[in-house]
Amino acid sequence: MSTKTKVKLPVGIESFDEIRTEGFYYIDKTNLIRDLLNGWGKVNLFTRPRRFGKSLNMSMLKSFFETGTDKRIFDGLSICKETVMCEQYMGKYPVISVSFKGIQGEDFNTARNVVVDIINEEARRFQSLNNSKKLSRTDKAAFSALMNANMSDSELYTSLKRFSEFLRKHYDQKVIILIDEYDVPLAKAQQKGYYDQMVMLIRNIFEHALKSNNSLYFAVLTGCLRVSKESIFTGLNNMKIFSITNVKCDEYFGFTDYEVKELLKYYDLSEHYDTTKEWYNGYRFGDADVYCPWDVINYVDDLYADSKAEPDEYWMHTSGNDIIRKFLEKSKLVTVKHQIERLMEGEVIARNVKEKLTYKEMYDSIENIWSVLFMTGYLTQKGKAKGRTMLLAIPNAEIRNIFSEEIMAYFLDSQQEDGNNLNILCDALKSGDAKKAEEQFQGYLNRIISIRDTAVQKDDKENFYHGMLLGILGFKETWGVSSNRESGDGYADVLIEIEEGDRDSKTGIVIEIKYSETENMDSALNNALKQIEEKNYAGQLISNGCSTIIKYGIACHKKKCKVVLGA
Repeated sequence: MSTKTKVKLPVGIESFDEIRTEGFYYIDKTNLIRDLLNGWGKVNLFTRPRRFGKSLNMSMLKSFFETGTDKRIFDGLSICKETVMCEQYMGKYPVISVSFKGIQGEDFNTARNVVVDIINEEARRFQSLNNSKKLSRTDKAAFSALMNANMSDSELYTSLKRFSEFLRKHYDQKVIILIDEYDVPLAKAQQKGYYDQMVMLIRNIFEHALKSNNSLYFAVLTGCLRVSKESIFTGLNNMKIFSITNVKCDEYFGFTDYEVKELLKYYDLSEHYDTTKEWYNGYRFGDADVYCPWDVINYVDDLYADSKAEPDEYWMHTSGNDIIRKFLEKSKLVTVKHQIERLMEGEVIARNVKEKLTYKEMYDSIENIWSVLFMTGYLTQKGKAKGRTMLLAIPNAEIRNIFSEEIMAYFLDSQQEDGNNLNILCDALKSGDAKKAEEQFQGYLNRIISIRDTAVQKDDKENFYHGMLLGILGFKETWGVSSNRESGDGYADVLIEIEEGDRDSKTGIVIEIKYSETENMDSALNNALKQIEEKNYAGQLISNGCSTIIKYGIACHKKKCKVVLGA
């Protein structure tokens, strides 16, 4: 690795000013400004999954347009080539910039107080208006009310509109309003049971600020979902939508392949390109193929510290995956189960997608859930069939792993109360009844959503079956079950110690699992038993006082298995 000092990576930094002034690596997305102005919309909504650069782009817009901006932070960036546009727009407008990302609470009043606090905080940025010669005494009193923590409903509903009126008077210029993550409070409200109240609040704020506001120059909003007009955008006919299916501005949220190659090259990590692409590429917005920027930045940061770092599910760590659990609950429908299995095999499926939903409707039908999975980044488009029908696929290895983990967790949760079948399996393993053990394990395979994937390595396929068996046996509280622990000359898949009845008579079980690429599993079974002997996997069990040792080879192919007893 080069000894030349590299600039810092902006892990978790969403402030454009900070990135540009503190010497962080920045992937230039400033042409978004050019395309936004050339395409002109009074109110513009960008919908993208979480962690795709929405907040950073909003910060960049604020820095560009806001009066008093330090124009030097744009030096060398693409937008500076648009000299006429920069002269006309850069640093010329008062900007109201708020983020709804943190609006949540166990009840409506708590969440409402957060909304008020956000308005209060933004108003405090402009406290100098209290000394403005262009505002009347009445105006100043009304402006001071924007910093009051005890706003009435009517004051809160009209807060952004009144705020923009005072700014227009002071600066003699219409106002730009930026609202980041506009739909987060709706999602949180739906989870906590006060959705209708939050819809009423947001709808009233938006109707005053974005519809009947003569002080508004233009507005930009971002969010995950394009919430139905009937929900909060009632009567707002001046809105332009830039969704994940829209070609306009499609490359500005997420990193392109070229941008990722240049990033890896800069940090002398080009040899990790294939892994980065496999794990974090695969999203398609409009006509652009993009990577998740949050993942790429975090992975490169880990690699720069340790070139042997493994890719991680960084995106998953930033939020829960409740939508997948809701989806899996629908897998009792055979058709849904088969469609999930096809996705996990790397196939493409055709589904109707509704881009306009309310959070209240998300789980009303399986079709709505498919749509939400698409719009929130768990699935991506691989083409369009007819009408609203999209060809959908899992974008990359990271999302496939998230599905795999959630599928396994859901399966094990559903099996936890199934003590009868567990006891039959365990009794068969303890007594050396390979046929009965095979029947029981086959039953479990039939019930689980298959998460095999034709694209993954054989070892990863074996890990699925290994994890499944280990999870099932983990419910047997009286058994000592361990996995991949050092034993003899290698690592056994599963070791079991059974201390029941006569304490001088302790039973040990060794299980080695192999994946077979064909339905003829005899070769895989032979390799499993051979490995148990050659690696002396029973050694640790014998050392621990097990007088009876039972050895099993298990071979699996897709949803079929075979179990044989070793000598």
